Amino acid sequence: MQEILLDTILDCLKILPFLFIAFFIIEFFEHKLSHKTENAIKDAGKFGPLIGSLLGALPQCGFSVLATNLYITRIISLGTLISIYLSTSDEMLPILIAEKAPLSSIIFLVVLKIIIGFICGFIIDLIIKKETPKKHFEICKHDHCDCQHGILKPSIKHTLKTLIFIFIITFILNAAFHYIGEDNIKHIFDKTNFFTPFIAGLIGLIPNCGSSIILTELYITNILPLSSALTGLLANSGVALLVLFKSNQNIKENIKIIGILYSVSIVTGLLLKIFGV
Repeated sequence: MQEILLDTILDCLKILPFLFIAFFIIEFFEHKLSHKTENAIKDAGKFGPLIGSLLGALPQCGFSVLATNLYITRIISLGTLISIYLSTSDEMLPILIAEKAPLSSIIFLVVLKIIIGFICGFIIDLIIKKETPKKHFEICKHDHCDCQHGILKPSIKHTLKTLIFIFIITFILNAAFHYIGEDNIKHIFDKTNFFTPFIAGLIGLIPNCGSSIILTELYITNILPLSSALTGLLANSGVALLVLFKSNQNIKENIKIIGILYSVSIVTGLLLKIFGV
C-alpha cells in the first residue's frame, strides 16, 4: 500500500506544474484581457490542431491536462483538444526508449499519432465552424473565487481542488492495477481476436498513466499487435479525462468527447488490422 501511495503522489507531482500553468493562463484571460482580444485569439486558432498535435506528442500528459482546462473556458477549440488527446504519448515514449525499441518503431508511432491528431482535429474544427458558440464558461465565477484581488490566489485554489480530485481517483486506479496484476491483464489479449482493438481502446480510456504503460509493454513484448497497441495509445490522454469531468459541468459534451476519441482510435486500429499491421 505504501508503494501505491508513493506512485500516486509522484503521478500527481508530475502534472502539478501543468495544472497551475493552465489555471493561471485561464485567470489571465478571464480577468486581464478584453472580450475583443479574447475573441481574436480564439478566431486565430486555425493552426490549433497542428500545434496541439505536436505539443501532445511530448512525454507525460501535462499538455492534455492543460488543454482540457483551456477548452473548458473556450480558449482553444474542440479540434485542438482532440488533436492533443490523440497525440498524447504519456508514458509511451519514455518506455519505448528505456526498452531500447527500434528507432523506426518509435518514430512511426509518434509521427502516426501526430498525423492522426492533426487530421482529426482539423476536420472537427471544419465541421463545427458554423455552429453557434456555447456560452463562455468562467471557472472563477463558477467556483466563487476571490478574483478581485489578483489571479495568483484563485489559480492556486483551482489547482489544489483539482489535484485533490485527481489524487483520489489515481490512487484507486493504481491500487486496481497493482492488485489485478499485469499478467492477468495480458491474458485478456489475443493477437487473432477481432475485438482486441476494442478492448485496447477501453484500456486506453482509463485516466491513468498505468494504462499507457501496460499497452506499451504489451506491444514491446509482442503480446499486442501494433494495430491494437496504437488503438489504446490514441485513446489514452493520461489524467486529462479526470480533469474534464471534474471541471466541465456539461456531461453530454464530456461523453461526446470520449465518443470521438474512442471512435477515432477504433477506426484507426481496425484499418491497420485489415492491412495486417
